This record gives sequence, C-alpha cells and structure tokens, in this order.
Amino acid sequence: MSAPTGAALRRGPLREGERVQLTDPRGRLHTITLRAGGQFHTHRGVLAHDDLLGGPEGVVVTSTSGVEHLALRPLLADHVLSMPRGAAVVYPKDAGQVVAMADVFPGARVVEAGVGSGALSMSLLRAVGDDGCLHSVERRADFAEIAVANVEGFFGGPHPAWRVSVGDLVDVLPAAEEPGSVDRVVLDMLAPWECLDAAATALVPGGVLIAYVATATQLSRMAEDLRADGRWTEPSAWESMVRGWHLEGLAVRPQHRMVGHTGFLLTTRRMAEGVAAPQRRRRPAKGSSVATPEATRTGEDAPAGDEPVGGSAWADEQDWSPEAVGERAVSPRKVRRVRRDLAAQRPGRAEVGDVAAEDGDPDPADGG
Repeated sequence: MSAPTGAALRRGPLREGERVQLTDPRGRLHTITLRAGGQFHTHRGVLAHDDLLGGPEGVVVTSTSGVEHLALRPLLADHVLSMPRGAAVVYPKDAGQVVAMADVFPGARVVEAGVGSGALSMSLLRAVGDDGCLHSVERRADFAEIAVANVEGFFGGPHPAWRVSVGDLVDVLPAAEEPGSVDRVVLDMLAPWECLDAAATALVPGGVLIAYVATATQLSRMAEDLRADGRWTEPSAWESMVRGWHLEGLAVRPQHRMVGHTGFLLTTRRMAEGVAAPQRRRRPAKGSSVATPEATRTGEDAPAGDEPVGGSAWADEQDWSPEAVGERAVSPRKVRRVRRDLAAQRPGRAEVGDVAAEDGDPDPADGG
C-alpha cells in the first residue's frame, strides 16, 4: 500500500530541495530551501546547508559566530505563513475551522472557489485525501499559477485529488460537475451570493456550503440572500480569534499581541430538492427588510408578534469592489515577482500549462 501523497516528505532525513525552518535563540523564524553547498547568511554568522542535509529533524546547528539555531520541517501552518503569495492567504485558524465545521471528510468531493495563493487548498487536500476530489476554481490565471506552485511545493508534486480551473464558478461548475454530485462547496470570494444557484445545483441534499468573507456587510448580504433563496437551512456565522500566552516561570499571562479578526465564516446546508426551508420566526429589528424606516418610526405595518422575516434588503447595484470592502489590492508588480521566484524554485516545470483554463483567461483586473 503506497503512502498518501506528501507523507514521505514529512518524515526521514532532511533532503535537498526541502524547506527547513530555523529558530534562533530569540524565537525568530527563518525558512530556507536546502541546497547542496548552499549557505544561509544572517547578521550573526553563516550556516551551511550541508550541516543539515542527510540529518534528522530537531537538531541544533551553529553559525560561524556561535549562534545556535533549531532546525525543523515547517508544519502546514508554518508553510502557509512563509510561502510566496500573490493574494492574501486564509489563516491556519480559519482553514482549520473550514475543514472541521464543513465536515470535510476523506473521499469527499469538494469545490473551492477563490484559490488565492493555495493556502486553503492544502488543508482541503489533506482532508479529502488521495481518494477524494478537490476542484478549485480561480478567476485569475496568475493567482492560479502561484497556487499550483505552492501546493505542489508542499506535497512534493501534483496531488492526484486536485484539479484547478481558471474562470468564473458560475460558468465552470455546471459544465464540470454533475448536478447533485458535490459534497461540500467552499466560497472564498468577494461576492459569494452570486454563486448560490450554481452551488445549490451541484450540492447533494444535506451538502454543506461554507463562505469566508472579510466584512460584516458581505456577511449580512450573504445571509439575507440565502434566506431569500429558499433552498438552504438557516445560516450560522462566527469568527475565531487566537490569543497566545506568555510562559516564563511565574509570568504566565496573555501575550500583548493576538491574531484578531481575519474574516467571518458562514455555513448552511442544502435542502432536498423541492422542499422549502422552514421559516424562522423571530422579532425583526428596527430597519429590517420587513418595514420601511418610516413605518418603523411610526409603527405602521409593524408585525403584531413574532413574524417570519425573509427577503434581502440589499440592492443589486451595491458596489462590491475590493476597494469598497476595504481589501488592499495586490499590485501586478508583486504578482510578477512571486511568479518569477516560484518558477526559479521549480526548474523544468511549465507555468500556466499546469492550470486547466475554462472559457479563456479572464482579465487580471477582475479580481479573484
């Protein structure tokens, strides 16, 4: 029985081409790629790569100035935070929540929209395993190329369960997946509500849809459109925050810095075909979609008791550009530099040929 993809790279002696994480006495991390005869230069001496090649993990190597460094293979979370990136990555704390709360299981058929730099794809591939299927759809060909390089660099080559398409999910999904054949849909994109119909068609009854959005306005729009659609269970939303602790003798306290808000996660499940979701009965807040602001002030048309709330209060002409929701645009110059650096790390491999294009390459200005 062959080992799962990438498992051989997680054990055994350190080999040429592997990434190694070095930790200095002050806790600073440095990630290097081992090369025969290579050197790692710091302001406090030089470390020879040959001192690590062929040896085990968990060793301490000393620089020419006597500074010790602990050498270990980077964990998936370490790899994600140190790898080259074009688009912003999904943080490990959120990727773990996606895998757990969407119940991504070995052998699952998963569709992911918005590949970015490939961070979430790595966690999803780990979860579905070699016998599952992950179909990742990305609008931007340059982002898809960066993601392919990062994922193949982590797994040591192409993953048998992974397929990448360049295009818009609403165009790619109906042609690529049979209706009712997908177990999970993961949407990491600017306007996930635009893909609700395509996701509902592809998902099996009871399948999970999980969306990752950055702002409260996106979260609200997604929740209201799900309710208005009628084919989904009542959505649940949350965010996670990670606060480390300082551990030194009796000085045990929370660290002064923490990873706070990165994004919101929203989950819902597909109802069986032809079955309407039960209306949730709750008392609407002032200014909700059931009454106009004038009616709210005067009391006109207000429900007498707990009444069902439905419909979306969001106008279709809202500006959902990256700038409007506060996202920092990725400069074309940075993307070109990352692609060049990744190509240099993967000699002999094609670049955009690794990615299956759907309906041609979109304009990079479209976002992803």
